[in-house]
Amino acid sequence: MSQTRKRRVFPFTAIVGQEEMKLALLLNVIDPRIGGVMIMGDRGTGKSTTIRALADLLPEIDVVEGDPYNSSPADPDLQSAEVRQRLERGEVLATEKRQVPMVDLPLGATEDRLCGTIDIEKALSEGVRAFEPGLLAKANRGLLYVDEVNLLDDHLVDVLLDSAASGWNTVEREGVSVRHPARFVLIGSGNPEEGELRPQLLDRFGMSVEVRTVRDPQLRVQVVDQRTSFDADPDGFNDAVQAGQDALQALVVEAQARLGSVEIDDDLRIRISAVCGELDVDGLRGDIVTNRAARALAAFEGRTEVSDDDVARVVACCLRHRLRKDPLEQIDSGDRVVKVFCKVFERPLPTADADRRAFELALAG
Repeated sequence: MSQTRKRRVFPFTAIVGQEEMKLALLLNVIDPRIGGVMIMGDRGTGKSTTIRALADLLPEIDVVEGDPYNSSPADPDLQSAEVRQRLERGEVLATEKRQVPMVDLPLGATEDRLCGTIDIEKALSEGVRAFEPGLLAKANRGLLYVDEVNLLDDHLVDVLLDSAASGWNTVEREGVSVRHPARFVLIGSGNPEEGELRPQLLDRFGMSVEVRTVRDPQLRVQVVDQRTSFDADPDGFNDAVQAGQDALQALVVEAQARLGSVEIDDDLRIRISAVCGELDVDGLRGDIVTNRAARALAAFEGRTEVSDDDVARVVACCLRHRLRKDPLEQIDSGDRVVKVFCKVFERPLPTADADRRAFELALAG
């Protein structure tokens, strides 16, 4: 991993607990088409720390030098119109390496700040598209994090989800239109006590995870000790875990390359859809995301065929937030999903929450 631009953030491999959240984030990095992660849980559970650590873990990307959209020098779907025009003219583009962008969307952000603005006067007087890129442009090919997404204006959430799904952002004003790539992993977090997202918006997040405050005294002491060590000597702490960071980064890169060759057989896909049908999940997003997440997990673990266990480990994250029909309902903890999964896949039904956790941990290996 390059050390030239390294940010001083707490390392991903040193984060204690919250395995479900870490796995969901890694799977979305391996396959961004999963559609992002909604993280709901208590305050002070390391949500922001984990997301910043994930961005720092990822390898640097090649971008066109000076391009505000982090355009790829090779992939047309990740290039701005200006870059494509330069390539069509036969220009040889200079490139540079950048860290994967990690963009924070503040709660008070306006649509102009998010999407960008067009200077109409300049466009009319000088005949050029005077576009000031917004946060969506900066987030292209990276992570866009919205803390307290449940408090964000629904219209802005709609804009975010549309861009995340299509991979493009279009700004139109008075007959002037600008379109640029905006392919990013959307990560939202929030505290359920402060309000829930509407079911229609929640459904558009690929995965949903719950984070809870660590209760075990030994783990709490471990978390405190690690944070204290990092604050006292960030460079020394990072150096001590660098080998683990490099190993995990290599696994993610290999998984991204392997993903295209991972197969999921017809019987498994039929049973995934049977689970979604039994749960009365609206639409087909649940089926699609569960398939994609299971394939990403198999790729992450070095396999080219999806197993029942892969589905078991991701199905609750992919479906629990799709069960709400009423905005006043709370997100299911995953118990209903686990019960239906066990029924369809003919597995023993856990009898208590502790048994369910043991069941999930056993599947997690």
